[in-house]
Amino acid sequence: MPRHSSYLHTVITPACRRLAAICALGTALGALAACGTSEPPRTPRPTASTSASAAPSHPSAPSSHTPVAPSRPPTLAPGPAGLTPVFRNAPHAAGKTVALTFDADMTADQGGRAAAGEHFDNPGLIAALRTLKVPATVFMTGRWAEEYPDQARSIGRDPLFEVANHSYSHYAFTDDCYGLPTVPEDRMRADVERAYTAFRKAGVPDAMPYFRFPGGCYDRRALRAVSGTGVTAVQWDVVSGDAFATDADAVAQQVLQGVKPGSVVVMHCTRSAAPTTEQVVRTVVPELRRQGYRFVKVSELIGTTSTRR
Repeated sequence: MPRHSSYLHTVITPACRRLAAICALGTALGALAACGTSEPPRTPRPTASTSASAAPSHPSAPSSHTPVAPSRPPTLAPGPAGLTPVFRNAPHAAGKTVALTFDADMTADQGGRAAAGEHFDNPGLIAALRTLKVPATVFMTGRWAEEYPDQARSIGRDPLFEVANHSYSHYAFTDDCYGLPTVPEDRMRADVERAYTAFRKAGVPDAMPYFRFPGGCYDRRALRAVSGTGVTAVQWDVVSGDAFATDADAVAQQVLQGVKPGSVVVMHCTRSAAPTTEQVVRTVVPELRRQGYRFVKVSELIGTTSTRR
């Protein structure tokens, strides 16, 4: 028996070792061959926690890498006889939203005053809005954009703000409008279009299709004259009274007493003509938020209306 055991050890065991080596070699060769022929990993099915937008629902649906064109800003439908529509405020049912708007005024003939040191801009106000994270709509004249192109571009490219049209010249579109010079009727449309041209030259990429008449003065003739531009005229229902005011507290109280759900507040973005506006904003914003108001741009308020084009 010991002799038989020795035989197995000396004869059978080496044979088994050679067989094992051959088997191992075969396994390795098989694995190498499989490297180039195995199927790619399968894409897992979306689970209940996967967003619906993660996978197209139809073969023709765009992939997640396909850029989506921005939607057209909301505008009101034209008025009777195709006249330019006028927006003042949103329905109260829209909720406790309020739009702060700022007129960046500069008339076509005020270049000399700016050169002499008069400030028609208000960078402190814009900085305060950014610090407070308040969305706002800036109604800018084309002449203002020409005078302050860097500021116009900064405002126009900041998603917190939207730039709208306040004419090129800030001349009145009616007679007897706060002593402003008057735009002839046959030049009204061109004045609006010239402002958009000035915005583009300053680097404002997407000025909104909203127009505020200088001084807020308009009539049927003016509405007809600018109807071809496709704009919605934007007025307001709360007058801040910041123009030429020196008492910031009084202006703030006027705003707080006038605001209702869906209100549009008119203020100014000109240091020389409205020196208290920054302080008014710093007072009004925290108080309105305490009352439950949410600040929005004019485009959001217009979007809540049911008559869009």
